Amino acid sequence: MNGFIDKQNKIVVYALTTLALMILPLLLQSAGNFWVRIADIALLYVLLALGLNIVVGYAGLLDLGYVAFFAIGAYMYGLLASPHLSETFEWFGKMFPNGLHTTIWLIVPLGAALAGMFGILLGAPTLKLRGDYLAIVTLGFGEIIRVFLNNLDHPVNITNGPKGLGQIDSIGILGLNLGKRIDITNDFSINPVTLYYYLFLILVVASVVICHRLELSRIGRAWMAIREDEIAAKAMGINTRNMKLLAFQGFVSPESFSLNESVMIVAMVVLGGIGHLPGVILGAVLLASLPEVLRWVSGYFDLQAMTGGRLDAAILRQLLIALAMIIVMLMRPRGLWPTPEHGKSLRQNGSR
Repeated sequence: MNGFIDKQNKIVVYALTTLALMILPLLLQSAGNFWVRIADIALLYVLLALGLNIVVGYAGLLDLGYVAFFAIGAYMYGLLASPHLSETFEWFGKMFPNGLHTTIWLIVPLGAALAGMFGILLGAPTLKLRGDYLAIVTLGFGEIIRVFLNNLDHPVNITNGPKGLGQIDSIGILGLNLGKRIDITNDFSINPVTLYYYLFLILVVASVVICHRLELSRIGRAWMAIREDEIAAKAMGINTRNMKLLAFQGFVSPESFSLNESVMIVAMVVLGGIGHLPGVILGAVLLASLPEVLRWVSGYFDLQAMTGGRLDAAILRQLLIALAMIIVMLMRPRGLWPTPEHGKSLRQNGSR
């Protein structure tokens, strides 16, 4: 009976959460697109943090170059959905005079395959590295990709270098262009930023389901066994080499994919709770939205004018974020929402 009640409570909680998430962008839109963009950015970082949680949280591999895979996918979309190649190469422009505008259904699998290939290239030579050594190698990989993209404008201009790629197509799904406003009535319309919010929300939900099923699968348990004790996992017959390789396969300009982005994504996973999906989501939402909220606060109260120009708003924002992270890590060293301890969970199950 108690189990049935708990199941009913979960259904009610899920239904209310879904309803709140569906209504949220419409309420934020009434206050301005700025707030919807914050929600979009938060959901985007949730996706990145969920992906990194597989490498760091499940497999226990400290990856500081994760943002490089983000850059690879972003540049693939930018090149396949913009007029850049047609404008740069004459022979390509004759084939595609209006530019290359590839559908998202083709770009996504191609981007995933390319990122997976780079994951294998990175993972294969570094399988025996652990801890700090692995972190240094992945850090170097991330910086190599950024520098490479930043300088690939000569002798052949592929990425347009520091200028980045512009005129990138907005995403279209089943005939719906997410870059165009939808007018519902004369007084109410859904803006493009709100449409992108719903797309990101669907992707986040799908990613959470996949990560949760992956955590409970044989592969997920093998990753966690490697994380706890690699030697013991190998002794139990787990192919640690293949499992590590599997964990690594996961307006654009090179400045969007700097070391700061990688560190920020790692901080989201650690701050929320390594290996715990709700904690990772919480950490990503907080660290992605807090800087923008503080930006609005500093502008609204004009803190720079209040201090006679002695205190820059951007510096104050970074100071407050750093202070908040230090306090949280001192008070909650395992994260804001850590994964339950195995022993404690077993005792609770036994008492039931």
